[in-house]
Amino acid sequence: MESKPKIKLDEKMLIVLLEALRWSERIKPSQHAKRMVFEKHRISDRIERVLTAIYYSVLKRQGILDKIIEDITNVRPIYIFDPWLRSALRLAVELMVFRRPSQATKKRLRNVIAGVISSKSHPYIGMYYWRIFEKLEGYTYKPKTAIEELEYRYLLPKWFIEKMIGLLKNEAEQLFNALNKKMPISVRVNTLKTSVIDVIEDLTKDVPWVEQSKIVETILRFPGPYSFNKSRLWKKGHIVIQEEAAAVASIILNPKPGETVADLAAAPGGKTEHMAELMKNDGIIYAFDIDDLRIKRMKDLLRRTGIDIVKIYKMDSRKAPEILGEESVDKVLIDAPCTSDGTLAKNPDLRWRIREDAIPEFAKLQYEMLDAGWRILRKGGRLLYCTCSMFIEENEDVIIKFINEHENAKLVFLNGPYDPGFLNGTLRAFPHRHGTIGFFYALLEKG
Repeated sequence: MESKPKIKLDEKMLIVLLEALRWSERIKPSQHAKRMVFEKHRISDRIERVLTAIYYSVLKRQGILDKIIEDITNVRPIYIFDPWLRSALRLAVELMVFRRPSQATKKRLRNVIAGVISSKSHPYIGMYYWRIFEKLEGYTYKPKTAIEELEYRYLLPKWFIEKMIGLLKNEAEQLFNALNKKMPISVRVNTLKTSVIDVIEDLTKDVPWVEQSKIVETILRFPGPYSFNKSRLWKKGHIVIQEEAAAVASIILNPKPGETVADLAAAPGGKTEHMAELMKNDGIIYAFDIDDLRIKRMKDLLRRTGIDIVKIYKMDSRKAPEILGEESVDKVLIDAPCTSDGTLAKNPDLRWRIREDAIPEFAKLQYEMLDAGWRILRKGGRLLYCTCSMFIEENEDVIIKFINEHENAKLVFLNGPYDPGFLNGTLRAFPHRHGTIGFFYALLEKG
């Protein structure tokens, strides 16, 4: 069988990849790091496609790459390495072990990258990389256990694999497969400015196909690449980047025109904007968040989409009762901070960043936010608690604890559009079952 053609990367392409990988550790999400570096070096569209594929492959395979680096260097964990060295070794392992670089590319990968590391950190570090590089020639990675084989096959951490097998049993590998499939781009039509039909007509000029969601009629999916920065639809606020499962949250809460709503984890604003649409831009939404960059993105989104009923508080939402007062709002949305493991198909680098020991930390924060949201909710009002996590500890367990400790909390039974959760009345979306990101929903009414 004919072998694949060898990859040819020039000096600039290797430097761009190294810089993008370096900054991906500091700038989240990873696509922002990539965009920043690619724009700095003015990469052409043709070259961008090649480098983007390698960049995301490194991020997706990072845990395996790190194991190989630990093996050839005998250094554990590799996070004690200089960050430029760490990024260079990941790039080198990706190209040398999992691809077929040309001889010229190999030479540049060794010499040029060693020079960059020396200039960015210290000559000794560049020299160390240069020596380690020799060990990659002919290296083959072989999993040692059945779980390591699954880890290698699905590019997911061992602990995550074990946890999902415990949750889904024989269905787990269907989930793992779904998390490794490229999802189409998903947008929601802003019905305050345009119609679904008009957006579909515009999109079909730029993309091969457009699919309308059967669950949320304003959600459209289409294949990439698609440049939002160049998109007239995006710039004019006719479309909002959002997954179907995320849009379902606002629909379940169902805020009405004239109501007072609190969004306690609002930025970057997709659900805030969606609720304002459902309210016909009539009423008020109090939006809480603490992240400057995400708040900036929310302000830009609200400006583009023509929403003017949102009052933003750059503040920990657990202080909402002090700011808004007890029993002051009709509805509350808590899309709580979480491990975000339900979004792994959309965020390839996240699979190696999520930590099992972070789950209890998130659960504590989620409960405290839920308690704050309950305090500002009027009697008879409704609160939607949701996450993009698939872990029971961040979802059903939080709700069970809350209901047990609040006699006036009634769980409103949700019957679709997805599948029942592991607590009767709650709802779950799974990537392998529903073709969207993983999501959990629990709707509470205050008695």
